[in-house]
Amino acid sequence: MDVSRFEQIASCAWRMQRHGRMRVPAVVFASRELLQAMDDKVAEQLANVASLPGIVDAAYAMPDAHWGYGFPIGGVAAFDAGEGGVISAGGVGFDISCGVRTLRTGLRLEDVERAKGRLADLLYARIPAGVGSTGELRLSAEGMNAMLRKGARWAVDEGFGSTEDLEFIEEHGVVAGADPAAVSEQARQRQRDEMGTLGSGNHYLEVQVVDAVFDPVAARAFELAAGDVVVSLHCGSRGLGHQIGTDYLREMAIAAPQSGIELVDRELACAPLRSPLGKRYLGAMRAAINCALANRQILTHLAREAFAEVFPGSRLPLLYDVSHNTCKEETHVVAGREQRLFVHRKGATRAFGPGHPELPPAYRDVGQPVLIGGSMGTASYILAGASPARGEQAFASACHGAGRAMSRNASLKRFNGRAVVGELAARGIVIRSPSLRGVAEEAPGAYKDVGAVVEASEEAGLAGLVARLRPLICIKG
Repeated sequence: MDVSRFEQIASCAWRMQRHGRMRVPAVVFASRELLQAMDDKVAEQLANVASLPGIVDAAYAMPDAHWGYGFPIGGVAAFDAGEGGVISAGGVGFDISCGVRTLRTGLRLEDVERAKGRLADLLYARIPAGVGSTGELRLSAEGMNAMLRKGARWAVDEGFGSTEDLEFIEEHGVVAGADPAAVSEQARQRQRDEMGTLGSGNHYLEVQVVDAVFDPVAARAFELAAGDVVVSLHCGSRGLGHQIGTDYLREMAIAAPQSGIELVDRELACAPLRSPLGKRYLGAMRAAINCALANRQILTHLAREAFAEVFPGSRLPLLYDVSHNTCKEETHVVAGREQRLFVHRKGATRAFGPGHPELPPAYRDVGQPVLIGGSMGTASYILAGASPARGEQAFASACHGAGRAMSRNASLKRFNGRAVVGELAARGIVIRSPSLRGVAEEAPGAYKDVGAVVEASEEAGLAGLVARLRPLICIKG
């Protein structure tokens, strides 16, 4: 990216002044090296986002930002909850409520090393993964509606986990305001057999070991210590969320002129929050968030069953679950006063700081766990929402992962799936996947340096480093 388009306002913060149709400035949180490595398209897309009606404060991009559909992936923007605000399906993305869930196992590295092969095989057998993967659960029309309304709470009621899990899930496992009637029949059909599945792309289940602790106080609150083994799940709302994105982007693009909205980019199709279309999309999007939370809850149950077979008596309590493709109604301080806002986070994670009332009591003193997934074979990180003393950055948002450095097509040309599996095996990382093509697309070299991304996030005051996780087993879609 051409750095001259920005002025540096802090060591890891860069601002693009308003120009053209921009209503607010744009801000990128990144080191100089990460900013230079970004595609120029990120700046173009941020400027377009900054032109949307009702946008507040600034259009933001995280250190892992890269080109996306409409919004850059790693983009954050908030809109006034009043008459002037809009909601954009492109600002949420197609994989609605894709997110990360991390479980503690109570096991140590030496325990898992002794049974790594058997555990990998069992997890791969139990966790449906890959393009078009289906699970054993078949939802009736009534069951689909209940799942879309109640999210992880529905899954717990169906026997997938316990009510204790709900305390450690964003929104306590269910987002209010979901409207199953706003979800098309095609979206329902795509999801009917996909509950409890990972899917493909960058989705995974990883068994990981804590190999470094940076903040002992927060680590104790999260019940983490060096040598502990955890399990992380990365997936979302599968076919249902993708279809909702497709349905409403089309409808918003057609309806925009009738609402007086002139789109800089058709991919930024949006609707007024108070309009019937805006309300329907909100209802459908919230239903998709609930779908993703229910999906991760079922996958948690399947992982627990596999672990219990290898390690009798293991429980796998939930550390936290947070999404990174959502739009949430939240209260934030802007220009010294509280405002009710609709915060779009696309490839960005909510990162509430210490003292926030929505956090579980166990974490309220240290801040929200911020779960940062690595790319296959590289480290993942656990951060904590930044202290309010540092100021709330980007509506309490942080990065969500490494961010792609090359396209999937470029990855296929450069990497060989079988070779990637072999290289990772030589490093003690066991890969199980139904697709060597998928492994090549998700090769570690296709992504940015996740360590540099999280360091920039901490330097920018988005979130603080707590622990680094090294992969042991990866079940890859």
